[in-house]
This record gives sequence, C-alpha cells and structure tokens, in this order.
Amino acid sequence: MKKKKYFFERFSNWATAATGSSAAFIIATLVIVIWAVTGPVFKYSETWQLVINTGTTIVTFLMVFLIQKSQNKDSKAVHLKLNELLASHEGTSNRMVNIEDLTEEELDNLYKFYRQLSSLAEKDSDLTKTHSIDAAEENQKRKSSHGRAK
Repeated sequence: MKKKKYFFERFSNWATAATGSSAAFIIATLVIVIWAVTGPVFKYSETWQLVINTGTTIVTFLMVFLIQKSQNKDSKAVHLKLNELLASHEGTSNRMVNIEDLTEEELDNLYKFYRQLSSLAEKDSDLTKTHSIDAAEENQKRKSSHGRAK
C-alpha cells in the first residue's frame, strides 16, 4: 500500500510540474491550432467537433483533481509553516494553531474579533504595538485607564 501511495505522490508531483510548464501550454495550443486547421478537411463535421469537445472535457476533468491535490498539499505546507511561527513566537496565542479546523461560524466570529482588535490598534499611538487575542482587550483597558489617571 505504501509503495502505491509513494508512486501516486511522485506521479502527481511530476504531472503538476509538467502540466504547469510552458511546453504543456505550447502543446495544448498546437493541438487547438491543428484541430482548427483540419476543420475544412473534415467539413466541420459533428465528429470533428466531438473530438475537441471530448478531449477538452477529459483533460479538464482530470486536471480538476490534479489541481486540487496540489492545492491541498500546498495549503497543508503553508498551515504547518504558520503553525510553527505561531508556536515559536513569544506573545502569540497558541489558540491560533490549527485554526483551519474551526467551523465557518467560528472563523466568522474570530474575524469580527480581529476587526475589533484593528479598531483598538487604531486608537493606539504606538504603531508597532501588537496584541495577542488573549491580551488585546485587557491591554486596551489598561492603557485607557492610565490615560485617564494622567
């Protein structure tokens, strides 16, 4: 089973690189040009049209899955890199690690929080000041109370 997975992984990496190349684009363009040039030879028949329709449908169908696999792999790698940055940086909230596993509603709530955090940051005179999720509101309250005491 592992050997098959490894073969598929290698094949999909090769196919992704090959289909995303300039050579693949040139070949695809040549196929279309050849097909168009042969139109008068085949009297623009239904079979002539069916050849390009079938070919492009099959290629598109397969490419959808290849692109999705590539995007899933890239997305996973980016998430892992971001998780490493969050986990290694002092002062960040570790609750943000694996945030991609939250529901859409939870992500929307978090987005609203960050909009509020942005509003708080706009009130701050120090543009380099940062806040974690856990400390943002407390820091703003503390800063506001110091400002009133003066």
